[in-house]
Amino acid sequence: MELSSYIGKRLLAIIPLVIFATLLTFILIQLSPADPAEAYFSASHIQPTEELLAEKRHELGLDQPLYLQYLQSLTQIARLDFGTSYLSNKPVWDEVALRLPATLLLAFSSIILTIVVSIGLGYLSAVYSHSWVDYFSKALSYFGASIPQFWLGYLLIFFFAVQLDWLPVNGMGSWKHLVLPSLTLSLALIAVYSRLLRASIVEQLQEVYVLYARTRGLHEKVIMLKHVMKIAISPVITGLGMNFGKLLTGTIIVEQVFSWPGIGRYFIEAIFNRDIPVVQCYVLLAACAFLLCNLIVDVVQMYMDPRISLKGRTDS
Repeated sequence: MELSSYIGKRLLAIIPLVIFATLLTFILIQLSPADPAEAYFSASHIQPTEELLAEKRHELGLDQPLYLQYLQSLTQIARLDFGTSYLSNKPVWDEVALRLPATLLLAFSSIILTIVVSIGLGYLSAVYSHSWVDYFSKALSYFGASIPQFWLGYLLIFFFAVQLDWLPVNGMGSWKHLVLPSLTLSLALIAVYSRLLRASIVEQLQEVYVLYARTRGLHEKVIMLKHVMKIAISPVITGLGMNFGKLLTGTIIVEQVFSWPGIGRYFIEAIFNRDIPVVQCYVLLAACAFLLCNLIVDVVQMYMDPRISLKGRTDS
């Protein structure tokens, strides 16, 4: 089966999952005790009368049967129309599109930092097992996996911004503004994937093909880089791909700590102001991000690991 056909089938399979995500979001909003009409006036700091509430409910289509409300919202979503923000009175998609580049920049910088440090640290700790590099990697994994992100962010701000005055604290501007939030996001991932890569390399070094390559007289670096790493890095790629989707939608705390103008911070503001159209848009974006990242990871793994076939992935 050709790669394009496989990707096409996977993209078609995403459609019902996205529809299910919209249905689940719609049901949860209906179960919420918050009235969207009241939430609209509350976000606008207006004390509504019963007449105003009834008029707004009619305008939002809340007086229609539930199935008609869902079909109408599904039609709007298909046109990338998520309604109007209660807080800003602007189209939600325009507000998200304005903030999405900042979140993408933060996510990409964090994932690149994670890849570079994790591969380097995992490779060195496996090759030089039980050395100071290995012990440093182990200590970093304990520290990164145990400390909460918000607390790490405040620690970095205290040392590098307040005490040393090397880096800015908040906002978005030059590359310096990107250092602390990227490090905050990537440290926990580095802690996990550097040790995962080390364990995977150590496991591959016990395989028969490594012994065979050595008996053929291949150089150790050729064995490590061309054969061992190609297979050992596969679980790391899977995990990083999953976490990239998480980074796109999970930067909420870090964006709040560093006042980063991304969609995570926008989502927090929407929750506090009960801005329901923004919440709907964010949930749908999160679902699409995870599904697309999974597809990209599968395609990349097909090239990285020769044991993975298109037929096997399609039949599974």
